[in-house]
Parts: sequence; structure tokens; C-alpha cells
Amino acid sequence: SPGVLRRAGNEEFRRGQYGPAAALYTRALALLEASGEAAAEERSVLLANRAACHLKDGACGLCVADCSGALELVPFGIKPLLRRAAAYEALESYRLAYVDYKTVLQVDCTIQAAHDGVNRMTKALLEKDGMNWRQKLPPIPTVPVSAQTRWCIPSAGGPQANAPPVTALWAEPDQAAAGTERAQTLKEEGNELVKTGNHKKAVEKYSESLQLSQECATYTNRALCYLTLKQYKEAAQDCTEALRLDPKNVKALYRRAQALKGLKDYKSSIADIKSLLKTEPKNTAALRLLQELNRA
Repeated sequence: SPGVLRRAGNEEFRRGQYGPAAALYTRALALLEASGEAAAEERSVLLANRAACHLKDGACGLCVADCSGALELVPFGIKPLLRRAAAYEALESYRLAYVDYKTVLQVDCTIQAAHDGVNRMTKALLEKDGMNWRQKLPPIPTVPVSAQTRWCIPSAGGPQANAPPVTALWAEPDQAAAGTERAQTLKEEGNELVKTGNHKKAVEKYSESLQLSQECATYTNRALCYLTLKQYKEAAQDCTEALRLDPKNVKALYRRAQALKGLKDYKSSIADIKSLLKTEPKNTAALRLLQELNRA
């Protein structure tokens, strides 16, 4: 039966026998086709598994094809999206890889492999396409709420003691989307407070926003407030967080340089300005700060 073949394939895969595993998955798929079952889920899993074999064997084109097939059957599956992203990355199709990694994060924002992938692709695309790399991206699909995983699943009595029913894995209606929207609103409220010069209150709004959604711009905005409040250590930390999300972010580099100058760490401050100038050689504020630092 397809189930038996699939388990046998998994066993071969675990032993590192990727060719034989792929053959078993292919046989299971053929059986499902022949029996004419509408077993979309099962077929999707088999295709995603066979894709993993192709990826291990370096057959990236075949991996992409199987993942796309799996996603047609069951849209927004995390495994086929991650495997297809890895194959695209190996094929140097960085834009397509970026879109897949970003899609995974919409489904489940806790997946570290996808965060790392987005960071790698951002770097690669900046080098390849320059500052306007985002404009050349294909559209990133909107993930319906039904396919978004709840952020943290409360586990009853330790891991897997009595695993929650599958339904518990899906977000309450609009929960994930509502969190991101609320984060946006709080950020905008913070921006308004900055305009009126109320930096302390703005910090509170940005902090609330960051608890819901870690966004680069919110970190750099809060850093600006900390700079104004002469809380240089906190400002530097926020910029570091922003740079973890977007390694070449100009605002984050500039504001961290300002914070480090405030902390009298001139050497690190100069290093940040030099990194910034690699991206934007004509940035006048940065050039001015560099002159001041060289005098310091």
C-alpha cells in the first residue's frame, strides 16, 4: 500500500539512501494515481519527501518541480516551501527563494531556517540588484489565515504528553494578522509622538509594537528615541537587533554609530560608518559624523 511504501522510503532516507527512497516514493505515488483516490494530502507529502531526496542528491530542478506539485495539492505547506527555497537558492534564483522563505514566515513566524534564509537572500539580492532589489521581486503570495499557524502552542503536560488535536495548531480567526496590524498601529502612534517631541511615550508604544512583531523600522525608530534621551546603550542594542533583521540597514548603522560615539567607543563607531558608506558612499550625514569621529 502507499503507506507501507512511504514508511519504507522514510527508512531509506534516514539511512542516507536517497535514490532508493525516491524510487519508493515514486511507487507510492503511482499507486495513489492508479487507485484514483483524491488523496491530495498524501500525494503532497510523498512529493515533498521525494523533493527532499532530489535536494540531497543535488537535483535542484527536480526538487523544485516536486515541491511545486506538492504545493498545488496542499497550498502553503512549510516543508515543500522550505525545500523549494533551498533548491532555488542552490540554483542562484535568489528572488524566488526570497519569496518562498517570506511565505514560510507568514505561515509560521517562528521558523528559524526561514529567518536565516530571508537574511541570506536579502544580502545576495542587495549585492546583485543594488538598493532597489525589492522592486524586482515577484509578488509575495498572501497567506490566508486558515493556513497560518498559531505562534505558540500551549503544551499540556510537557512535550507530546497528549499532543493537542490538529485544530489547535491553526490560528484563531485573524489572530496572527491582527497581531501584525496592531503592531503597525502602535508603531504609527509612536511615530506621531516622536513628531510632537514626546520620546519617552514613543518608546513605550514602540516597545509594545515590538512585542507583537519584530520589525526593523520599529527598532531603528526606538533607537532614535533612546539617542534623544541619551540612553546610548539601549540605542545601540536596538540598532544591533535591526541589523540582525536587515544586515545593511543604513539607519541602523548610522544610529548605532551615534550611540557608540555617545558611549565613547570611537573605534566601533567608525567601523559602523565605514560599513554604511560601502552601501551609500555619498551619505552626507555619515560623512559628517566620520569627520567628527576622526577629530574625537
